[in-house]
Amino acid sequence: MSTAPARRRALISGITGQDGSYLSEILLAKGYDVHGLMRRTSTVTTNRIESLCREARGDGALSIHYCDLGDSSSLRRVIERVQPDEVYNLAAQSHVGMSFDQPEYTADVVALGALRIFDALRDFRTRTGHDVRIYQAGSSEMFGAAPPPQSESTPFHPRSPYAVSKAAAHWFAVNYRESYGLYICNGILFNHESPRRGEEFVTRKITRAVGRIRAGLQEKLALGNLDARRDWGFAGDYVDAMWRMLQQDAPDDYVIGTGESHSVREFVELAFAHVDLDWREHVEIDQRFFRPAEVDDLRGDAAKARAVLGWTPTTSFPELVRLMVNADVARAETELMLAGAHSGVARYSERAAERV
Repeated sequence: MSTAPARRRALISGITGQDGSYLSEILLAKGYDVHGLMRRTSTVTTNRIESLCREARGDGALSIHYCDLGDSSSLRRVIERVQPDEVYNLAAQSHVGMSFDQPEYTADVVALGALRIFDALRDFRTRTGHDVRIYQAGSSEMFGAAPPPQSESTPFHPRSPYAVSKAAAHWFAVNYRESYGLYICNGILFNHESPRRGEEFVTRKITRAVGRIRAGLQEKLALGNLDARRDWGFAGDYVDAMWRMLQQDAPDDYVIGTGESHSVREFVELAFAHVDLDWREHVEIDQRFFRPAEVDDLRGDAAKARAVLGWTPTTSFPELVRLMVNADVARAETELMLAGAHSGVARYSERAAERV
């Protein structure tokens, strides 16, 4: 009597983030059992994966484990419980500007957090003989001041505590790969966005403001350096590249990007124009949002990923901007409707109080 092959098990740190949610969708669709790491907080942070949790409730294909990358003992317990085939380390304090204010915390989570994962999986393999394939999330910010285009051979010149921490995690990955034979891939992903991007990031800050300004919920948007240029792609495309990396015979490092760079100003212009607004009437420059050390121009050369992984981006820059603006216009309309309903309830309550 034949038995069905065991489902592959993936463990994702940072599962509640933008990339974690898209990656979970892809892996579940491929038949994986997906396990996610989440820090316990006093606020709910699972909004990006709520639908996945509901859909997976019946067959147990998606499980959440509370764990902090600053706590190696809890990390090792989860690895023992899950016994994963693939691990995707996406967790980070990922806001570049915030890393200047919290450099020590950023370094602990981003650099040492990755080291704790690699060391725990090294011990797990030694004890069990089970080879685990590991994806380490790098960042184009590691290139910093290096001139574009940037490829796998471009030297790093990080310009923020976040970028320095990511560079350290990258070299920890290379060291554990070369020293202990662990299967670790570094994915050096350039900026990737979506309607699920956190509102503290400049792209969502822009599209969120466009939706609210169009709905009459706010008037102005404060931004920093409009001349900074980035290689922006769609996050849903980029998590597919993560999975492709771990399906190769040998581990390696890959740059993932569109090969185009656009300024923050271009993003602003397209976003406001999509809803027939003049951005110059609403955008203000605020020196608070300039960084101590700026990164001027990032543009990824993903030729290796195209040749080896067969990966290419499917979403153009204008399409990405429109996708994000449309989502935030819908959110603002819902917000406006709820505000109107709340106002109506308040007026009713006032009239009722007057009758008493």
